[in-house]
Amino acid sequence: MEKVVILGTGPAGLTAAIYLARANMNPVVIEGTEPGGQLSLTTEVENFPGFIDGVMGPELIENMKKQAAKFGAVFRSGWVTGVDFSEKPYKLKMNGTNDLETEALIISTGATAKMLQIPGEKENIGHGVSTCATCDGFFFRDKKVIIVGGGDSAMEEAGFLSKFASEVEIVHRRDELRASKIMQERAKENEKITWSLNKTPLEVVGEANKVTGLVVKDSETGKEETIKTDGIFIAIGHNPNTDFLAGQIKTDETGYIQVVPGTTETNIPGVYACGDVQDKKYRQAITAAGTGCMAALDVERYLEGSSVQDWSQTL
Repeated sequence: MEKVVILGTGPAGLTAAIYLARANMNPVVIEGTEPGGQLSLTTEVENFPGFIDGVMGPELIENMKKQAAKFGAVFRSGWVTGVDFSEKPYKLKMNGTNDLETEALIISTGATAKMLQIPGEKENIGHGVSTCATCDGFFFRDKKVIIVGGGDSAMEEAGFLSKFASEVEIVHRRDELRASKIMQERAKENEKITWSLNKTPLEVVGEANKVTGLVVKDSETGKEETIKTDGIFIAIGHNPNTDFLAGQIKTDETGYIQVVPGTTETNIPGVYACGDVQDKKYRQAITAAGTGCMAALDVERYLEGSSVQDWSQTL
């Protein structure tokens, strides 16, 4: 039986691993189906503190992993397909490795950005296609970009990008937006934001490792055209990676794990959540790392016998 198992190797899980390994907790880290999480798909990261000239996403993840291993964290390939929280120790059903039992568990499985699933999209991730305006907006200073989406997050990202880009064109497949009225009004009042409604994205066009346009189809006329652009930001939502929990832990209506405010504690004693799997607001590498630190400290206190907060009194 393990003292603590960490699910996920993004910045949240790896930070938790570093802290717990240094505390001689010998954490076992399950790498998951996408080792490194979304950061492993990112090219240059310029907003992670301590890297004056930036750092490549995969390099940052690899360094964090080596740091955790240096202090005694054990990494295992594979992923968890099911859990049993009905009794202690908690049981984890593994795919490709032996099943595990653990006294404590940290869930840092992240959230996956919803994609358009069109040709050229996947190939150009990091080369003009992005799912995070806060992360990559700076690279498009004085350039034209496209936002695909019609919800609040799309309007918010369009406004953010307008601080850098020369033009932000919002592409949405319907003639009506899902965004709240106030968010729509803000976007429409922004002189840098233009609109392409009733347009369905068909293909991302690029050359020489650089996005050059987005092929769209008019939903009414069926006519196709290519909108020229230097970058495409996809803002159609995220899916938290919580399906494997099968309803055994408290989540909100969209599947994000709910934690006791000010902690990383879930409604299951000894089970903690950190990173994007419980954060649908910030979704940054540095905030994920911060909650990873919190989860590690919460686990330490739990394993030392400190009392867990009363869930019913805190939500």
